[in-house]
Amino acid sequence: MAADAQFPPPKVLTYPASAPPSLITQGAEGRVYKTTHLLPDRPSALKYRPPKPYRHPILDARLTKARISSEAKVLERCWREGVPVPPVYAMDPAAGWMMMEWIEGIPVRVGINEWLGERPEDGEEPAEAAEEAPLIDLMKRIGTAVGALHRTGVVHGDLTTSNMMLRQRKEDQVNGGTGAESKAKAVAGDVVIIDFGLATQSMADEDRAVDLYVLERAFASTHPRAERLFATVLESYKHTFKKAPSVLIKLEDVRLRGRKRSMLG
Repeated sequence: MAADAQFPPPKVLTYPASAPPSLITQGAEGRVYKTTHLLPDRPSALKYRPPKPYRHPILDARLTKARISSEAKVLERCWREGVPVPPVYAMDPAAGWMMMEWIEGIPVRVGINEWLGERPEDGEEPAEAAEEAPLIDLMKRIGTAVGALHRTGVVHGDLTTSNMMLRQRKEDQVNGGTGAESKAKAVAGDVVIIDFGLATQSMADEDRAVDLYVLERAFASTHPRAERLFATVLESYKHTFKKAPSVLIKLEDVRLRGRKRSMLG
């Protein structure tokens, strides 16, 4: 792998205390690195959008600057309104980068799948309600986080369990415990929504409903054995966001259109 595929240009990191960036993930539009911000003990996530050689340089620079600025603006708005998102530490839209808080934990997707690891297959006897309590509680926290997001007037655009993190609490970091306690820790922690690259500011019920539909489909494809618990997500969403009833009515329309597309191919 070429050097520039592993590390962003030196001008991206202008702080003396910043640690050498370590590539965490790479997508079509950008790369995410782990580094530090200002202080060696302040870990941060560096999101960098490298230049696209297939685009005209001037157009590419304008698009990159606009997208970084837009994402930062959305995150700052959410942070001010108390939505669980990583705060922005620093940014240089012209250079195509932004630094945010590093969320220590695991993706919600990983936590759910770890919890479901030994669950019965579809069609077998479901777990007792008491046994599923930790997972149900996670569904409630997801619904609360999404409700807070929509209440702020922001739609995520790619709302999946991969774009939510479980931030560990101190009490959840203790090792050991029974099998049930170990499983419960897999889905413990505060839900933090991440990756706002496709986010927009919108008050439209349709846009909010599409956000929920994307999350519902993510449950169906990634966590089919937990799909039946998605109703708990919506119930918690309804308690958090006072305009939820009209969004949930619109969600039925979105579902219907989705089923029609599936039938027609």
